Amino acid sequence: MPREPKTRIARSSLEDFIVNVFASAGLRQELAVDVAEVLIEADMMGHATHGLALVPMYLKSLASGGMAKDGEIEVLADMGACATWTCNRLPGATVVKRAMNLGIKRAKIYGCSSVSITDSYHMGALAVYLVQATQQGMMAVLSSSTLSSNGVAPFGGTVGVMTPNPIAAGIPTSGDPILLDISASITTRNKSIQYAAAGQRFPGKWALDVDGNPSDDPNALLDGGTLLPIGGLDHGHKGYALGLMVEALSQGFSGTGRRDELTGTYTSAFLQVFDPRAFAGKDAFTSITDRLVKLCQDNPPRAGVDKVRVPGENAMIRWRSAMESGVELSGQIMQGLVAAAEQTGVKLPDVVT
Repeated sequence: MPREPKTRIARSSLEDFIVNVFASAGLRQELAVDVAEVLIEADMMGHATHGLALVPMYLKSLASGGMAKDGEIEVLADMGACATWTCNRLPGATVVKRAMNLGIKRAKIYGCSSVSITDSYHMGALAVYLVQATQQGMMAVLSSSTLSSNGVAPFGGTVGVMTPNPIAAGIPTSGDPILLDISASITTRNKSIQYAAAGQRFPGKWALDVDGNPSDDPNALLDGGTLLPIGGLDHGHKGYALGLMVEALSQGFSGTGRRDELTGTYTSAFLQVFDPRAFAGKDAFTSITDRLVKLCQDNPPRAGVDKVRVPGENAMIRWRSAMESGVELSGQIMQGLVAAAEQTGVKLPDVVT
């Protein structure tokens, strides 16, 4: 998609604004801070579809009750290294940040830990949460699915069963972490909406229309079609299998799944945190990941590629740029923030000159 002019706003000013917007809409202050941090960090890393572009949707959900304005997480099970939570539609930002804190604490005791989550509201970009673990030298794997949505058909099928079902991993090195965040489908519904709004087509046949015909038109999905799994028409069985695994992890272990026919934004997740000290040791781990990063980055690029990068490399470059020069926001995102300011009466932050 072509690059459009951006507006830059200092991170601190932007965070104050977003916190006040959600607090004015009734979200408890502590929860509003979590949501603001996660959405802004997503934009800072370049995950624009899962950052502040979600503010209008979140405000609607607060008004309708789809996102809880207050409440607490309930512990369904806790065996030390493993815990299961039901979260009463609390913001996914709060839920996952707390799960990561617990997972890190427990991994320091047990070597590895797992937290299973159900009945959370939308979680945003999973990659944002991973740095909590990698900053402490730990590896984290996080996957999620939305039980109440089904825009991805199984490979060979034409009726939606699953969501894009992202899986993310944060891998520590002695420098910047490796941060991967991929979905089991070729793209996401949010990205499809952006393509459609811009009057653009997918770069390839990423969707099936309602009759099961392959299409590069994002409206094919929005008009009742489905997204293809990673691998598309050729090797989509691989993305399909990955999606099934994510559903089993996020729904099977939490005890709530598609059999329950839920509505609204009902999200489940599965988090695992690993402490390298419990295995071959932290130094051994990072010496190996450092070498792996170097082998990739030093690899001779093919024609048309300037250099080989590792997942998360560009995200960290963007993050540092945003901290120094302000968070870049598209015109479409700014329109949503202007509307949020008008709706809540909160003054827009100043633009960085």
